[in-house]
Amino acid sequence: MITLEVEPRSQHNEFANTVPTEVWRVTSTMPEVKSRRLSTSNGRANQTVKLAWIATLILLLSPPTWAGGSHKRHSTAPTPTDPDYVFALATANRFLHAWQTGDLESGMVLLSDRVRHSQDPEKFEQFFSGNSDRAFELARGQGSGGRYRFSVVIVTIAGRRIRSRYSDIVVVNTGKNDWVVDKLP
Repeated sequence: MITLEVEPRSQHNEFANTVPTEVWRVTSTMPEVKSRRLSTSNGRANQTVKLAWIATLILLLSPPTWAGGSHKRHSTAPTPTDPDYVFALATANRFLHAWQTGDLESGMVLLSDRVRHSQDPEKFEQFFSGNSDRAFELARGQGSGGRYRFSVVIVTIAGRRIRSRYSDIVVVNTGKNDWVVDKLP
């Protein structure tokens, strides 16, 4: 902790009668910082020294902005105004959670007829099978009119290696607020 003490004193000057001065003492409880005394004799220098010490204390005691590292700053994206976005996002999340947990039945229910009929059933079993040490990152979606595309990162562990695969998942509204996955990641 750093403390600042100001002591008013009078000092005899041979050219003038008495000149008021202030003695500043800066002390710290940290062993590496020593106590300092500053003496000033005129008001202008006194204010300059005060301002310099205050600025130094503020700089020392405030957290620097560069201390957080060089993080990429993302602009705040506008909040989606379309309520369908929430349903599409929830469907994508449920489907990817079914993949993560290896729940083939829950995942198949969330697939569109087009996807279900275009793929071999063994491909679906293979997609949902595997160990449970896998995860996904779902990014902000784009779209409107009952069709949304979400960027997704599929993260899996193979031995001691981590594998990331970037892809998209497309979710569509089939009517009556029934959302399904129309493109597998």
